[in-house]
Amino acid sequence: MENFIYIALFSPLAFAVFSAFFVLAKKNTLLGYLGFSSIVISLIASLNLFFHIFINDYGLKIYLFEWMSVGNLNLGFSFSVDNISVVMMLVVTFVSSMVFLYSIFYMYKDEAFNRFFTYLSLFVFSMLVLVLADNFAVLFIGWEAVGLCSWLLIGFWYHKKRASKAANEAFVLNRIGDIGLMFAMFVIFWEVGSLDFDIFFKSLHFLDSSSLNLIAALLFLAAMGKSAQFPLHTWLANAMEGPTPVSALIHAATMVTAGVYLIIRCNELYVLTPDISYFIAFLGAFVAIFAASMAMVNNDLKRIIAYSTLSQLGFMFVAAGLGAYWVALFHLTTHAFFKSVLFLGAGNVMHAMNDKVDIRRMGNLHKDLKKTSYIMIIASLALSGIFPLSGFFSKDKILESAFANSFILWSVLIITAFLTAFYSFRLIMKVFFVKSNQPLDSKPHEASKIAIFSMLPLIFLAAIFGFFEKEFEEFTTNLLPTYSANLSYETIYILIIITSLVSIFGIIFAIFRYKNSTYSFKKRNIFQRVLLNQYYIPNIYNIFAKVYLWFSKLIFKYIEDKLIDKTIDNIAISAYNMGSKFKVIHNGNLSSYLRLIVGGVLMFLIVVLILAIL
Repeated sequence: MENFIYIALFSPLAFAVFSAFFVLAKKNTLLGYLGFSSIVISLIASLNLFFHIFINDYGLKIYLFEWMSVGNLNLGFSFSVDNISVVMMLVVTFVSSMVFLYSIFYMYKDEAFNRFFTYLSLFVFSMLVLVLADNFAVLFIGWEAVGLCSWLLIGFWYHKKRASKAANEAFVLNRIGDIGLMFAMFVIFWEVGSLDFDIFFKSLHFLDSSSLNLIAALLFLAAMGKSAQFPLHTWLANAMEGPTPVSALIHAATMVTAGVYLIIRCNELYVLTPDISYFIAFLGAFVAIFAASMAMVNNDLKRIIAYSTLSQLGFMFVAAGLGAYWVALFHLTTHAFFKSVLFLGAGNVMHAMNDKVDIRRMGNLHKDLKKTSYIMIIASLALSGIFPLSGFFSKDKILESAFANSFILWSVLIITAFLTAFYSFRLIMKVFFVKSNQPLDSKPHEASKIAIFSMLPLIFLAAIFGFFEKEFEEFTTNLLPTYSANLSYETIYILIIITSLVSIFGIIFAIFRYKNSTYSFKKRNIFQRVLLNQYYIPNIYNIFAKVYLWFSKLIFKYIEDKLIDKTIDNIAISAYNMGSKFKVIHNGNLSSYLRLIVGGVLMFLIVVLILAIL
């Protein structure tokens, strides 16, 4: 069975290496289909590993080679497949395969078609390294590699200034989080003497609380960067400058969930650090409502879905912070299905609207994009948590966990549930059903059959996966801690009714609010301006950036240039001048050289004699 790990892991890498030779060649759709095939092979291997674990109830490990052995540090390039990592493997490979297939349609006219598939397959390999890592060092390689691939894909259209700037912003903010992971690794090795997961988790009970809290806080800082949690959140919305399939894969289903995965993977640590865990939960709740509020008024099609992703990540962190790790993983999985569909649907809309993203300039597209419309409506219902779609089951479990632990948390999340339903159907109404009075450049048309086909498996799982809740819980809690909200059946049913009514009311409110709406650019009130400007947080960051730039220029001018460079230049000039003065002794006269030698020897003897006397 170990061979399936090699196949799942290295199939995307093999294609990435192969396709790299054709990056500068003429675009060829065959390369896209080969890339899709490589991910399908990885998916099939992942399914085999899943059934092996499901039937035999034990995981697998492979040890490729000894990577590093210095002093007490012994690092192996090793990977493990267990109940947690195999779920992530299936999510990554399944969503990736559908995104690859969709990208053949979406990127068909792009001259850099070949380069796109090279980057995308390299990203899938990097993500698999991250989730299969058996120690923190290998995890760090995957962690950094997905960051690099994210930078390449967000800035794929690097000739666009906004895309290049967004890629750099994502890269820098992720590096801030990565500092947390690096320092966590240093502390872990200092305290435990190893970076292996098994050794680290077995040693937790021997560490003092301050060390545990420090490691937990540093790892969460890493998760904040990768999963775009406040205050490292601004890059996620700006990352929408990349191609839409990138948003569907990286910023909905895989990379942004890596932070949640890290917390789930380190659950044994966070069980012992309740203060850090509660902080994670409360920050997650804040991010959930914070991002949802910005999605309410935004008019950029992809940014609305991006803020929705940020909000749902907040839900996942609430569950993980409260110890409901399997619930967090469950919502991660269901969210991957319906959110990736929403991004791909947005790609269909953009394709029909000649890449326009302003929903105020859309409207009445249902008659021309019926298939996309129906698919996005189902995905939006799942996102809103409407029964019997998958989002209902996973979101309901998070709300139950929140209610059992803190009424404040539950209140924030129930308000967020209303906002989620509202902004989801605000988007649906404005794009598909609102009357449009704007002239179109061309008649909108449905996406190709291949695009629709690639969305169907995702929307199917978004619809039915919730019914496998019990099976998912049983499978994952073989490794993760079991969790029960300890609520009576009556309380649970009341909470379900409240949550459902809140979501339904949000949908109805959006429908009636926008059913007679038309294209308009009304003057915005203060509240809308604050939300559209992301609470002016980017402006605050720009102030810090400008101060830092001013300070850097000051340091360069007065310290680097006038002090350090000047000092080094003066030393060089002095040495040159001294050399110029002494070069006269090199006159080619042997008698002069002998006199200098004798004089030098006499001076040396005098110095030695003086030192001997002293």
